[in-house]
This record gives sequence, structure tokens and C-alpha cells, in this order.
Amino acid sequence: MKTFVMIPTYNERENISILIDKILKLKINGLEIVVADDNSPDGTADIVKSMSNKNKNIHLLLRTKDKGRGYAGRDGFVYCLRHGADIIVEMDADLSHDPKYIPSMIKELKNADLILGSRRVEGAEEVGRSFVRRIVTHFANLYIRVVLGLRVRDCNSGFRCFKKEVLERIKAKKLESRGPSIVQEVLFKAHLKGFMIKEIPITFTDRTKGVSKLGLPQLAAGYFMVLKLKMMHILGLI
Repeated sequence: MKTFVMIPTYNERENISILIDKILKLKINGLEIVVADDNSPDGTADIVKSMSNKNKNIHLLLRTKDKGRGYAGRDGFVYCLRHGADIIVEMDADLSHDPKYIPSMIKELKNADLILGSRRVEGAEEVGRSFVRRIVTHFANLYIRVVLGLRVRDCNSGFRCFKKEVLERIKAKKLESRGPSIVQEVLFKAHLKGFMIKEIPITFTDRTKGVSKLGLPQLAAGYFMVLKLKMMHILGLI
């Protein structure tokens, strides 16, 4: 079994080597790490390339065209599938997602097809997030759940573990979201295909280094994409 951990990045030089080291320490059999970097001006790719020269299980997917969190995730998924992944873990590079949960997520694939590291189920916790951010996230989740008819509690979680069949059947290569809404697009399409989705509790720690790329323009685009996905489903396009 080959497990690929896929990490989309942009300007994460302060975090990426720390994260990769933590993942490697898990000692997962058949582990590969793929960093899909949008040609970060801060040198993130240089750090990953240096690490990959010392460890053949670390891969740099350097993207110079069609930049964006969504397209990076799409290309990262495709890279994993093309290189023989059986299991794909997706996570953020800002250290908000603790790699210690990865073994549990992989284990839970015995009971589901897609495992979410969730902030909204019993036993979960959020550290370092402001009250305003929590309120925004709460209402965003409510909006997504109502519009898309999802029973998932944390529709915004980017910490996920997939059986390869999920990404194959939703046609990862044809994912449309340019930005962070790829999280909802993948979730909705997996739901429509009838895959079993399970949430496990995690402790989410807000970033302490680097700058968040999620601002009002990205949020607005995400809300629009949710409506677009609903309309495409109604029209039978997905």
C-alpha cells in the first residue's frame, strides 16, 4: 500500500520543513510526500527541493501556471494517482493540521471511503482562533450544509484522507475550483457518488508563522462556487 501525503503550498518556508519532518517521523509504510507549490516567491520550493535531494520519498510538484489553492490541489491529486497512490492524505502546510492524526485517519478507512479531520464533532478543539473567525466558520458551514445537502459537520476541513477510488471516480483531473472551494467541490462530488464520509475529532491550531491566504475575495468566491455546484447538480452536469 502506498500512502501519499499531498500538501498545497504558497509562501510557507517557515513551516514546510517542520511539517515534512513531523510526517516522516510517523514511520508509515509506503509513505510518499508531495508538495504542490505555486512557485512561492519566498523560496518554499527551494527548501522542498533540497529535502527531496536527500530523501527520494519527498516530491516537489512546482507549478508555474494556473496558480491557486484549488488548482494546486487538483494537480497534486492527479500526481498522486499517476504515481500509484492507494491512499491520499491532503493537509495544509501552516501546521494547523497535526500529522499525528494521519495514522488514525488511515486506520478509519476500513470503515469509510473518505475521512475528515473535523473541528465540529465531539472531542474536537480549536486553539488560537479568534471569536470572529469561529463565528464566520460556523455560519459558512451552515450555509454549505444547507445548500449542498451535506450531513458533514466540518465542510471546510482541508485535512482529509481518501481511498484512491474516491478521487478517481470524481475525476480529480476535472476539478474546477481555482481557490479554497476545492474542499467543498471534492466533498460534494464524493457525496453524490455515494462514498461513505466519516469525521474524526482533531485539535486545530491556528497558524503562528506566515500569513493566511484566505481573505474576503476568496471567501466570496467560495460561496459563489457552492451555489454553482448546486446548480450544476440540478442541471445534471455533475
